[in-house]
Amino acid sequence: MNRWPIWAVLAPGEPTRLESRALALAMPDWDEEDGEELPFEFVLGSGRYHAIVGADPIDIGAEMQIAKALSLECDEPVYSIERANDPWTVMSWRNGALEILEVSPDGLAKSLGCPLPGGEEAANRSAKNPLRKVSVVEGVRAQEAIRVLEEDVGEPLTPGRYRFEDTPQGLRISSGTGDVGFADITLSEWLPHVTAYGVVASPGLDMFFVTVLRGGECIGLFSLPPREDSFMPAVSTIKDEHSPERILAALGISPELFRNE
Repeated sequence: MNRWPIWAVLAPGEPTRLESRALALAMPDWDEEDGEELPFEFVLGSGRYHAIVGADPIDIGAEMQIAKALSLECDEPVYSIERANDPWTVMSWRNGALEILEVSPDGLAKSLGCPLPGGEEAANRSAKNPLRKVSVVEGVRAQEAIRVLEEDVGEPLTPGRYRFEDTPQGLRISSGTGDVGFADITLSEWLPHVTAYGVVASPGLDMFFVTVLRGGECIGLFSLPPREDSFMPAVSTIKDEHSPERILAALGISPELFRNE
């Protein structure tokens, strides 16, 4: 693994157990003898907290899965960090419930005694080559989606946070920040009849990932470059299409949405 973590989990506990639990959560079928590469690196901290870090965008989402599960097993908060997008997302988890924090990922990690590998260089690299996310959700209209998302957070959505567009392909969700966060996941959890497509891509589409969600679970992952060792089920096509450009066309998403500065 390279040393440019774009997602991380900061958790308290005994190091060996934490590493074992993270592996069981992220890759329950992992077998060292099969030669599979681990999706994360374990970084030993100087105190109670230690870091589980990943460098591959295809595994974004693992940090939430791991942090949520670990938070149910300890009394102290567990933190998840996703910094592939702008703005970065930092969450505190307690007993499976999350709270979004307005803090620096590196500052938080340092305060807990487990600084992330790469430091400011990693932050600069993420900023230079940002990934952006756009989602399409089949089976729901904008008005209902807004109601569900507001009910989930318990307050009105911040004006301008999302751009909702009802299209023939489904509800398209984008954002001026280039990141729609977990709106597609939330809608698939609350509305099990919908199918959500979360597209994460670089401006030139050379890095391109699509997660297919139903009932809050990932039922398919398309990735470019190809990746076979993810903990999510791999698929070779989306809407019977193989290339990023044609997949975007099938989903009704303009490539320009990934190029906004």
